[in-house]
Amino acid sequence: MKFQLAVNLERIDDQLDMQQVMRHTLEMVQMAERGGFHIVWSAEHHALEMTIAPDPFQLLTWWAQHTDTIRLGTAVAVAAYWHPIKLAGTAAMTDLLSGGRLEFGIGSGAYQREFDRMQPGLKQSDGWRYMNEMLPVLKNLWQGDYEHNGEFWQFPVSTSVPKPVQTPHPPIWVAARAPVTFDMAVEHGMNIMSWPLTRDMSEAELYKQRLDDAMAKFPGMPKPIFAMMRHTAVYDKPSDVDVPIKAIQRTLGQFENLFRNLGDVHNGFPREIPLNELEGREQYDPKMLQENLMFGTPDECIKKLKRYEALGVDQFTYYASMGLGHKEQKRSLELFINEVMPEFAE
Repeated sequence: MKFQLAVNLERIDDQLDMQQVMRHTLEMVQMAERGGFHIVWSAEHHALEMTIAPDPFQLLTWWAQHTDTIRLGTAVAVAAYWHPIKLAGTAAMTDLLSGGRLEFGIGSGAYQREFDRMQPGLKQSDGWRYMNEMLPVLKNLWQGDYEHNGEFWQFPVSTSVPKPVQTPHPPIWVAARAPVTFDMAVEHGMNIMSWPLTRDMSEAELYKQRLDDAMAKFPGMPKPIFAMMRHTAVYDKPSDVDVPIKAIQRTLGQFENLFRNLGDVHNGFPREIPLNELEGREQYDPKMLQENLMFGTPDECIKKLKRYEALGVDQFTYYASMGLGHKEQKRSLELFINEVMPEFAE
């Protein structure tokens, strides 16, 4: 099993200085490279302090300047927010500046709040249609001159400038949850990144079943790399669990605000919905979070990871950003590198 790191520039409130956040995020990326992580991912989000990433390629280019070997990925570029020519050229430039280390991840987008600002009038639930049109356009632009007359974009003959270093293009990943996206990934030879959110293991099993179903629909196609992401916190002793539980509950309270599109966001900070307003939502129950997220001592996390390995997950994505303190984030990553990853070494 290989390992990936997803990390954001992140502020839960305005008490953290942005320079400190910036330094911390880069240090996490450098720790991951030294520790043998395969890929580090940057998200794309807009006008939200909890995920500060208005241009993931800008972040990857910065990280590339301070690393040597770790691969650098977008998780994900949101198709509806980009013009194909701009996205093709920006991705290719990042591949060039990083020495051919780009992993290109694309997705449908997360929050209606962002769509209301970045693509007014578009429903988040229709974002996948933009991704479906975008992907073949990008492949053509990366190859050479191409004219496009589609549903969402139309342009005369053009090409990507520059071209990617990797040929025919960087590895492509899609964020997959719905069966149609698994089908698309298998049919067109793209890798899969999946995220069961805070749900239990049955959600992970469902995604694996959708991958198996897609493979059955397209016999003879190679199996995609199947990656799965979980919030991760490794700690020294079992009693330390309360720290990440409280951190993730606070962050999830803000996410719930965004998922409901309440509009209650002040200066980029979503109001945290108190847990007593979320009764009956098992996704926020401390016991459920401890059991189903990658929370635990090194031995506990090894046992959890072996379940994903047995399920058929090829690469595990360590999601570091969840409002946890910087000191605790670094200790968690240190424990994961030194005491968990060796159990899965080739």
